[in-house]
Amino acid sequence: MWAYQRALAVAEPLIWRYFRKRGRGDTAYLDHWDERRAEGESFFADIWIHAVSLGEYRSAEPTIRTLVAAGYRIVITHATPAGRRASLAALSKEIAARRVAIRYAPIDREIYWSLFFARHLPRLGLVFEMEFWPGMIEAAAAGEVPLWLVNSQIPEKSFSRARRLRSLTGGHPAARAARVFAKSERMAERFRALGAEDVEVMGETRFDIPPPPHHVAAGKALGGSLAARSAYTFASVVAGEEEVYLAAARALSRSLVIWVPRAPELFDATDAMLRNAGLRVARRSAVLGDDLGPPPDLSRVDVLLGDSFGEMFFYLAAADVVSVGGGFVEKGAHNVIEPLALGKPVVTGPHVWTIEFPGVEAAEAGVLDICKAPGDLAGALTALQGEGVEKARAFHARHSGASARLVAAVADALGGPR
Repeated sequence: MWAYQRALAVAEPLIWRYFRKRGRGDTAYLDHWDERRAEGESFFADIWIHAVSLGEYRSAEPTIRTLVAAGYRIVITHATPAGRRASLAALSKEIAARRVAIRYAPIDREIYWSLFFARHLPRLGLVFEMEFWPGMIEAAAAGEVPLWLVNSQIPEKSFSRARRLRSLTGGHPAARAARVFAKSERMAERFRALGAEDVEVMGETRFDIPPPPHHVAAGKALGGSLAARSAYTFASVVAGEEEVYLAAARALSRSLVIWVPRAPELFDATDAMLRNAGLRVARRSAVLGDDLGPPPDLSRVDVLLGDSFGEMFFYLAAADVVSVGGGFVEKGAHNVIEPLALGKPVVTGPHVWTIEFPGVEAAEAGVLDICKAPGDLAGALTALQGEGVEKARAFHARHSGASARLVAAVADALGGPR
């Protein structure tokens, strides 16, 4: 830990340079730098929740809303502007009532996290995150802030590296957490092998995200307006796999492709790439208003580019079949739970280590197709047309309920708000 903290101290100028670089694509990276040093306004909270980005915030939102309704004061930390934007928009009333505060997470130096805990005095921390932040965990332990790892997993690809870390350093950060709520028994066994003592299988709170009715209705209306055309949504396409999805879009030219880039800095570049490839493109921001209706005439459009935030359920509801991005690059596939909630058959690429749960279980249940060859993506999508709707919904229902179990555990630990 000493070596890690020293290395971070030396590297901190490079971290600020990284934020400046990201700020060229998203200026929000340049805001609130004081919070990344744990400075700024204090907010005394019952519970601190860390949700690194947009996906983690969405998975935490059912828990957050239930806890706020029960009277708890909550401070939420994010590492990215996408997460911060989502929570600010969704919790505006709670923030105005000073029941919730939003902050950027400090850089992972113990000195900053210790200051954060001193400024906000949380009685409990819930970390909705796959990665481990050693400085955060160590500072929480030193400050006697019980830190619970939620939605926790150690993918098989990472497990051998985690065991090597434990053997080299004498411990793993997860062992310093007060409790670990693992996604599955398979994950729980790995945490126990790394020295974590209080480990419980909780499931995945992302199964409890309620699809916004308005977004679902608008998506269904859009899909229904396409007459005989099929619709395929490419959700969360990441940098490096554009050519795979571009080839699929060309092959599906008689259908409508709804292409949703993972990050806002990809919006313009994706638009240019699609147009340069000869595809007819309409941007969601140009053809739809804030209310997402009425459905525009897309009869002369090959690709609807989803250049918006917080509307993923709209894009998914419009589709017959969904491909979730990330699986065609080494970084790994993104969330497949949201399309399953809507009964949509799902395809992703071969790199599924990031979603080992529920990816393994979903593939075994026949509701997720792992496309191993990039050139086969279009065929995999068309093969699933009209398949597995009820099976996908049933799979989703079987894995719901983690948020309620987590809230019950919090109530048992805290006994109620201050």
